[in-house]
Amino acid sequence: MAGWIWFRCLFGPSLNRTHRSPDPPRPDARVARRGWPYQPRSLEKHADSILGWASALWSLSYYSSPLLLCYLYRKGYICSSKLVPVSQYVGTVLVCLLGMACLRGWGRWRNSEYLQFISILEETRRNHTQNNKKKLACYDFDFSHWPADFSWNEVSNPKLSKGGVSLLKPEPRHRGTADSFLHTVRTVPCYIISSLVAHSFGRRMLYPGSVGLLQKAMRPMLQQGQARLVEELSGQRSKLVACDGNEIDTMFIDRRREGGANGKTLVICCEGNAGFYEVGCMNTPLEGGYSVLGWNHPGFAGSTGVPWPQNEANAMDVVIQFAVHKLGYQLSDIVVYAWSIGGFTASWAVMSYPEIRALVLDASFDDLLPLALKVMPDSWRPLVTYTVRQYMNLNNAEQLCKYQGPVLLIRRTKDEIITTAGPEDITANRGNDLLMRLLQFRYPKIMTEEGVASVRRWLAAGSPLEEVELYSSYEVDDDWCVSVLQSYQTDAHTPFPWTVGEDMTPEGRRQLALFLARKYMRNFEATHCTPLPSSEFHHPWSL
Repeated sequence: MAGWIWFRCLFGPSLNRTHRSPDPPRPDARVARRGWPYQPRSLEKHADSILGWASALWSLSYYSSPLLLCYLYRKGYICSSKLVPVSQYVGTVLVCLLGMACLRGWGRWRNSEYLQFISILEETRRNHTQNNKKKLACYDFDFSHWPADFSWNEVSNPKLSKGGVSLLKPEPRHRGTADSFLHTVRTVPCYIISSLVAHSFGRRMLYPGSVGLLQKAMRPMLQQGQARLVEELSGQRSKLVACDGNEIDTMFIDRRREGGANGKTLVICCEGNAGFYEVGCMNTPLEGGYSVLGWNHPGFAGSTGVPWPQNEANAMDVVIQFAVHKLGYQLSDIVVYAWSIGGFTASWAVMSYPEIRALVLDASFDDLLPLALKVMPDSWRPLVTYTVRQYMNLNNAEQLCKYQGPVLLIRRTKDEIITTAGPEDITANRGNDLLMRLLQFRYPKIMTEEGVASVRRWLAAGSPLEEVELYSSYEVDDDWCVSVLQSYQTDAHTPFPWTVGEDMTPEGRRQLALFLARKYMRNFEATHCTPLPSSEFHHPWSL
């Protein structure tokens, strides 16, 4: 029995923190609200430190392996005479690391706190009841060992295809049969290089939060954020299994019992390319009193996998299914809120689930391609275009135009990330293009030449005062605009695109265009990574 317990300690997860005691409190005792960090004994602490450094060195060697291999080849070290002693050294190091793991397991076996934790974990794996899950939730540990709480196959989902949920695909360029064959032969090297670029540094540049070294550096901050959500806000952590097998790390804060008006609304948060729910944008709706469901991208923190667009959409799908079938929300009670690159999964969600109440996009863009071309040499333009469209096609505007519900876009006026020029040129912000694409789709008869020109002038305003002056110079009558749109909505009862403005004067179209632009977009005087205050988080406008 003792040997089996030591074996479980040897291969058990790392324990980071105890949020609260798993033992039921005595009636006369105060319930502690704050947890405490796990205190390993000296043997476990030093052995774990050595193994941690070995893991960091392995990660560093992995990411620098192309340069390292080139250097070794040039020095003549890649040959049989050199590899034999190297393999002996590697074998010796592995044996030493195995010894360190055994010593760490021995140290855990001698620690009563870890023994209590490992026994609760084993009991939960055997019998995943609500009571056992509640006890296990008292601990913060390596999430890969956390039992699954919800799986995509628990509900029938007609949106799933063989490869997962459906994505919008870029339109193929039509060619003749002979021309197509010759073109394919000529572009085979480009296909190979494109795949290498996407799977090596391309994906890591797009989603730096998936890089292991960055996650190791941020681990103390993430653990602190995790403790705050669980201990101060009574957060419920869950593991969801998507249709591609990836495990998604989620955190749910339930405000329905607090009696506030916002608590009945669930805000699902989609983080940026280096964002984690522990320290990310979910704090904004939390401060506003909403119920909040946060999740980490595949490959981020406790989530497994790689953040390719298909995997991202699969993860978003299981999060929505979890909210509906496990948490008990209706789609009409859900608002999707996204920051930066999270706009892709958010726009996919409202496109695929049109019954969702509303969408709020903060500091997001219309399409990844212009931003990718900005940071790459001009000579790489064909390669970058093919790579983005084939592997990283984040077509936010195209997906957004499939949604019929209320939308709010928040533009950072000093954004330095989603601009094709610099933060001082507000006209280069890709949020402008996202707004234009949405308005041109929904109101094509209003967004004619004069309508587009007036909105472009409003988007180019450099300050709130300049915006107000421009709005006043066009003599926009808000009441008249609302009455025109309401009258059309009452008479037509048709989905977007609307034909309102078809028989209107140019001045009327300008007024409506500016009115709609002001309702669909709000400016926030800040840079890209500044946290959005709860006072700037609003429900989108609707008639």
